Amino acid sequence: MIARFKDLCMDAADPRALGDFWAGILGGEVVDTGDGDVRVDRGPGGAGPESIWVNRVPESRTGKTRVHLDLRLAGADPAVLLAAGARLVREPDSEISWWVLADPEGNQFCAFAGREGTRPGPFELVVDCADPVAQATWWAGVVGGRVETSDEGHASVVGAAGFPWRDWVFDPVPDRKRVKNRVHWDVDLTGPDATALIAAGATLLREPDADVDWWVLADPEGNEFCAFAPRRAA
Repeated sequence: MIARFKDLCMDAADPRALGDFWAGILGGEVVDTGDGDVRVDRGPGGAGPESIWVNRVPESRTGKTRVHLDLRLAGADPAVLLAAGARLVREPDSEISWWVLADPEGNQFCAFAGREGTRPGPFELVVDCADPVAQATWWAGVVGGRVETSDEGHASVVGAAGFPWRDWVFDPVPDRKRVKNRVHWDVDLTGPDATALIAAGATLLREPDADVDWWVLADPEGNEFCAFAPRRAA
């Protein structure tokens, strides 16, 4: 195992507004990081990961959402999410049994009706890709876990180290990645640097420097992610 899943990050023109939205629907708490960004920490009894970082970026949103969360609703419809500021993109129909929504920055996510025995909140992270099995296999090699495939062509990583949801799903799509993802994930390295990740097939985009103390990398299909070295004891 080369790394552990750390947290989720979202680009935003207005980090506070986006942080308030996700904190509201996940039962989290917004923390001002003092540099224009915010962090959504999971509050008592809240759903979702320990933290979602919302980072201010100058560029406007272009292209589709290629990394998104799937949420389980508490009730039978997404009325609460719409009241909180989500926008309805698509209702359930003959092809899909869930709602497609968008947050205030236009990031799409899916909402599934609540059902007995399930907890409301995120239950899987979904990534668009060309080769689901190859992507899932690569990430399982990085963060551990096992790969499961479906008859529909999806592949999932289950049991990844540090992963806060049930499944990490890689979804086949015909279009290819063309612009930077506005949602990405971070990992904590088990070794002192990103050498093992690069040897495994990651592409180095940026090394630590005076502005950042982490590596910016891309996986075999070009999805950006950040890798953090282990913290040294004081």
